[in-house]
Amino acid sequence: MAGAPRRWVQALCVLQWMLTFLFLGPASVVLLLYLLRTRFWLLSVLYFAWWLWDWHGPERGPRHCEWVRNWKIWEHFCDYFPITVLRTAPLPAGRSYVLAAHPHGVACAGVFGAFATGGRGARGTPGAPGGPCPGLRPSLAALAGLFRLPLYREYALAAGLCPVSRACLDRVLTQPDQALVIMVGGAAEALEGTPGRHRVTLRQRRGFVRLALRHGAPLVPVYVFGEQETFWQPAPGEGSRLRRLQRRLKALLGFAPCVFAGRGGLPVLPFAVPLTVVVGAPIPVPRRPQPSEQDVAHYHGLYVQQLQQLFERHKEACGVPASTHLTIA
Repeated sequence: MAGAPRRWVQALCVLQWMLTFLFLGPASVVLLLYLLRTRFWLLSVLYFAWWLWDWHGPERGPRHCEWVRNWKIWEHFCDYFPITVLRTAPLPAGRSYVLAAHPHGVACAGVFGAFATGGRGARGTPGAPGGPCPGLRPSLAALAGLFRLPLYREYALAAGLCPVSRACLDRVLTQPDQALVIMVGGAAEALEGTPGRHRVTLRQRRGFVRLALRHGAPLVPVYVFGEQETFWQPAPGEGSRLRRLQRRLKALLGFAPCVFAGRGGLPVLPFAVPLTVVVGAPIPVPRRPQPSEQDVAHYHGLYVQQLQQLFERHKEACGVPASTHLTIA
């Protein structure tokens, strides 16, 4: 397949991913409730019974399903942008790692393609034979609330996602050969997704460092160049009416809805911009079951320093002007 038909297939694969991300949860609830009024009502009853019985199941970690992770659509998904993985240092198997990824962006397209699929990530890319972490099992931590949604949670767990809760993350890291990926900036960083702006929410985010210290898991910085360009967002003026409204909604709902647009002005199709997922060198971390604030501050400082160095070393090769610097908020 070549030319326009190939680009259409790639766009459709990305579109289904974005629609799934936005609407699968509500659509699943509507579908299951609708089935209760049909002759297939027993399917809904049985699933709801399982859903309630397994309410805390996601806390035990992801349920990687290689069949789901190796769907052909993920190859088209990764080729749409395209997504490239650059591994700067080996991550030897035999231990687990905490990979802190930046920036969050609107939908984490680069991190999802590199770590949660068998497309570009698992098969490897030029410059990164074997993908971002060969010999390790990647798990991507996501909002815990997503795993309360029926059917959606089964899909997410099968793709290797898990709730970002202490119980779940501790359980994942007690298993061998894990690469636990955490979007450190979270929803707050998603609001900073203005094209050309490289700003990460990190200064007060230290939970991932405590997690690494509790398990003695090396910290690995990951930066996705191009993530901020996948969608358009208005410039985040601190005194703007939009920013004030977002802050109020965040205080009320616990998260601030993003205002964004993509290809063709649509909010469901990202721009086809190259995404380079740069995986840094691991920072050795000692095991401290009860880390002190001094330990946390020390390794947080080392992490921030290495992340900035990673950005400076690779920015020009990834199309970022030499005068641009990474802002730590």
